[in-house]
Parts: sequence; C-alpha cells; structure tokens
Amino acid sequence: MLKGLKKRHVYVRTFGCQMNVHDSEQMIALLGENGYAQTEDPRRADVILLNTCSIREKADQKAFSQLGRYASFKRGKPGLILGVTGCVSQQMGPRIFDRIPEVDLVVGTHNIDQLPVLIGRLEEKKGRIAETAFRDCVASIGVRARPKKGSVGAFVTIMQGCDNYCAYCVVPYVRGRERSRGLDDIVGEIRFLAESGVKEVTLLGQNVNSYGRTIGNGASFPALIRAVAAVDGIKRIRFTTSHPKDLSDGLIGCFGTVEKLCAHIHLPVQAGSDPVLERMNRGYTATDYREKVRRLRETRPDIAVTSDMIVGFPGETEEDFRKTLELMEAVKFDGLFSFRYSEREETAAVSLPGKVEEGVKRERLHRLQKLQDAHTAERNRRLRGKRVEVLVEGLSRNSRQDMTGRTSCNRIVNFPGGNSLVGRTVTVGIRETYLHSLRGELEGEG
Repeated sequence: MLKGLKKRHVYVRTFGCQMNVHDSEQMIALLGENGYAQTEDPRRADVILLNTCSIREKADQKAFSQLGRYASFKRGKPGLILGVTGCVSQQMGPRIFDRIPEVDLVVGTHNIDQLPVLIGRLEEKKGRIAETAFRDCVASIGVRARPKKGSVGAFVTIMQGCDNYCAYCVVPYVRGRERSRGLDDIVGEIRFLAESGVKEVTLLGQNVNSYGRTIGNGASFPALIRAVAAVDGIKRIRFTTSHPKDLSDGLIGCFGTVEKLCAHIHLPVQAGSDPVLERMNRGYTATDYREKVRRLRETRPDIAVTSDMIVGFPGETEEDFRKTLELMEAVKFDGLFSFRYSEREETAAVSLPGKVEEGVKRERLHRLQKLQDAHTAERNRRLRGKRVEVLVEGLSRNSRQDMTGRTSCNRIVNFPGGNSLVGRTVTVGIRETYLHSLRGELEGEG
C-alpha cells in the first residue's frame, strides 16, 4: 500500500495505439486501489506518468517533448514523481535518466503491475528506479480497469508480445515474445464489463490471429470470439490487430456466423510489392492478401476493410510503389493509416541497403493519401440514403444537440438526439457523407 491517508492524484498521458490506451487504464485502476485519484490537470498531480510509444519516430519525439514540459513542473514542485512507462521506457531503460534528469521512474512493458510498489519506494526514499526486465508471466495484462460511468465500449487485452519480427517493427523487442491469456480469464473480465454496462468490447493484441498458440489445448481466436459472443449484455465484438499471414479460415468464417462480430477488420498490408513484403519479412504476397480480402467480402459482403501502409521502406523503387497503388485500386480500402518509413533501433531494417530519400517518401505518401481519400469518400457516398444500425456512444464533439456512435463497419455517425439513447442501438437514415464521418436522422430502435 502507498503511505498516507490523504487522497493523492495521478496524471497519465498516453501516446500511441489502443493497447497503450488500455495499459493506461490499467495503471489508473492499480493506483486507484492504492490511494490515488485520477486528475486531468498535470499541475494538480503528485505523480505524472507518460505512457510512451516507439513504433514510429514521431511518436517518441512527441513523448520526449512533453516529458521536457513536465520536467519543468517538477523543478517547481520537488515532491512530484515523474515516470515514464511503455515502449520507449522498455527500449531506452536507464538512458532516459541521462536525457531527462528530472525523471524518477522508468517502468517497462512487463512491469505495469509493480507501479504501486515502485511509487511507494520512491515516496519512502528519494532516488531513481528503472524496472524493465521481461517476465515469463505478464501479470498486468489481466488487471481489470472498471469503465468510466456511462462507457459503452471497453478494451480487453487477450495477449502480449509478438513472435513475427517484421523487419521494420520494434514490438518484439519492447513487448517481448507472444503470450496469450487464458480464455476463461478473458471471458470473466468481459462478464465483469458487461455487468458494468459495457455493450461493446475490443479484443487487443499485437497479433490476435495467433491467440492461443502459447496455451495449446485447442485454444484459438475463433473459439475465443464464440465464447465472448455468448456473454449476456455484450452487443458487439471488435478486435485489433490482425496479421494477414495468420488470418485463418475459422476466423473468416466467424464473420458469417457470429452475429455480434462487427463487420470490420483492420488487416495491415504495409506494401503492395512482393519484393518489399519479402524484405519486410511479412510472410505473404500481394496476391495472398487480395485473396483473403476477397474471401472476407464473400463471407460478409458489408465488411469494411482498413489497413496500414508504409512508404519508402529501404529498397522501395518507383515500380514497387506503383504496385502498392495497384493493390489499393484493387482492394479499395474503407480507410488507411499510412506512414513514411522511419528507422527503429534494434530492427533488422536498419541494416538494409537502398535508403529512400525523405523528399521521395513525402511525395509518395502524398500520392498514396490522395488516392485513399478518394476511395474512402467513394465508399462513404454509397451509404447516402441507406439506413444503418448505430450503437450510440454519447454526445457529438461537433454539436451539443447531436449524438454520435458507430456502425458495425466502424463508421462514425452524427445525428440529432438525446442522452437517453446512449448505449442503445438505433436506426439512422444517412443524409450526408463526409471523408471521416456520416450524418443522418434518427428513424427508430435497431
């Protein structure tokens, strides 16, 4: 237990993906059990934690920029504990102390569950602590974070780490080898969330398609989805992220047989050129990928397919890039996260020849994003005049008179309505379509 009876405050700033968002929720839950209340104002905090991401250079640059700002807070408030968690802390370890001397605590990705004890030690005695050891059992992935009052959706971590070692990716080095949680433990957490009012769960893992391999006994991702679908109160199931080489027939089949499984899959392709995919160590060809998308759409005609794309990977020629655009024209993704390649410490791609100039990367990314915007707008326009089912999440950011929610295909829909609709599934007639959202009129209950 942390010392003292006075309620103290923790501020957590999160960078990166949904998994980091959920890690932060777990940190807040752990510290809440040990006398800390969450604050949204870092100036009120007794502990500030930055939960970092190192998947791309821009993400860790943002984290260090923010860390410098909080270091200035600490100079004016000596009792403040300043900590760094997440992937950057795992990658850099005690070197963070050299870069930002005001930092007191560095906690790696396998040690979130130890936060209360480590902070307690810092309260007792001034100093610095770095805890970044990998552990065979990652206890923190089973920490239950109670959802905020009125929350419609929640994240659930089903596994930690990755065994794929894609040439550009730092995840195996900062998250460790793949470890799956027990199916009963996951389902128990989801029952807990359903009893708290959650209607939609998103299952998280670096590669959810390989869930169960470290467990054996027939555990698999399709079996887990069917078990989650049987939980009373859960209306929708989503998941991320899904590696194309491990997308099984069983999982594709779930889109046709499990009613609660949303009609959306995020399936990162990264490139459309086979030579580039081989250098990336992705384990599939562009033809393999297109065939899996074909089968998904054959099984669930309304499914939305989104993806990730990297431009300027070492050795990428103009012809390679043209192949990427060809794949995009063939698939016509509903949405795309696209990035310029940036070197990550420890990854195999650092030593690859054929570095692409930054100006070329920027120009290719602009062309790619312009094409994707056209595809997204086109796919959204098809919904004009249609009736869609929307799970209402809360007030719209754009207007206090509007509610917002998402379709099964993961499109944001705004429409006039009231707070009584939160958590309910309603039918909305789409009147207008935009690049990143839809607008419509409420037509009734779904």
